[in-house]
Amino acid sequence: MKWKQAAQDYQHYLSIERGLSSNSIKNYVHDVEKLKHFLESKEVAETPISIGKETVQHFVHEVAKTVNPRSQARIISGLKSFFNYLVFEDYRKDNPMDLIESPKIGRKLPDTLSETEINTLIDAIDLSKPEGERNRAMLETLYGCGLRVSELIGLRISDLFFDEDFIKVTGKGDKQRFVPISQVNKKYITIYQKEIRVHQTIQKGYEDTLFLNRRGKQLTRAMVFTIIKKLAEKIGLHKSISPHTFRHSFATHLLENGADLRAIQQMLGHESITTTEVYMHVDRSHLAEVLNKFHPRQNS
Repeated sequence: MKWKQAAQDYQHYLSIERGLSSNSIKNYVHDVEKLKHFLESKEVAETPISIGKETVQHFVHEVAKTVNPRSQARIISGLKSFFNYLVFEDYRKDNPMDLIESPKIGRKLPDTLSETEINTLIDAIDLSKPEGERNRAMLETLYGCGLRVSELIGLRISDLFFDEDFIKVTGKGDKQRFVPISQVNKKYITIYQKEIRVHQTIQKGYEDTLFLNRRGKQLTRAMVFTIIKKLAEKIGLHKSISPHTFRHSFATHLLENGADLRAIQQMLGHESITTTEVYMHVDRSHLAEVLNKFHPRQNS
């Protein structure tokens, strides 16, 4: 089996059997391609079936010279997954990555914005331009519903259940969840739909897409990043922010105001509660209040 064929088969497996998102699949396959390019640069003729532990250790050692520990850990994890797939399909008897440990890295706390910073960003949107109402509705949805940027740009009009105060969100691996939506958020989406979107020429195939670019097609992830970056520059915000910052802020502010961690997990679409628990490290100030309010010994 050659590397190209192995990567293609692996990609098919990740998509069909594991149901991963296109971005996750791209990252996993890219890890395999990095190993392939390394072998080519060293003129090593080993295949996915024959490659041994010494060779992958040499590769990991070389990777460690050029990337930070977090990126190194991600590459190691990706290659372990690839070789586990080959073992699962009986192409190999062992995983050459089994004895390779990832570098120790601390859990990265998510960047967040304060409520004031979010309000200032949204207030800085130029509503005199047609895209202004769209941008306000998008940012309100990112922050109000805690969406990933891919979930935002993929949102459809048929996903809006305003009478029930919910929207249907399609997340990683095409898994769907219902997320509550506020009256404020509904108001700005409705304004965008009735005052801006209704006057656009919509390209075929995008009739149900909620947020459109000037050409009547779905927005790209890069465009949303650019919109937020320009707003941050406009208000002189000296933080490195992205669409995901609004998602982190959504979860953090809910937790700070007493929301249940399990409810936040469901709204974010996290499979494991441990993923959501990272927000417990952002602000612990409310924990003493929870103990005093709910523990039976506090008033005895």
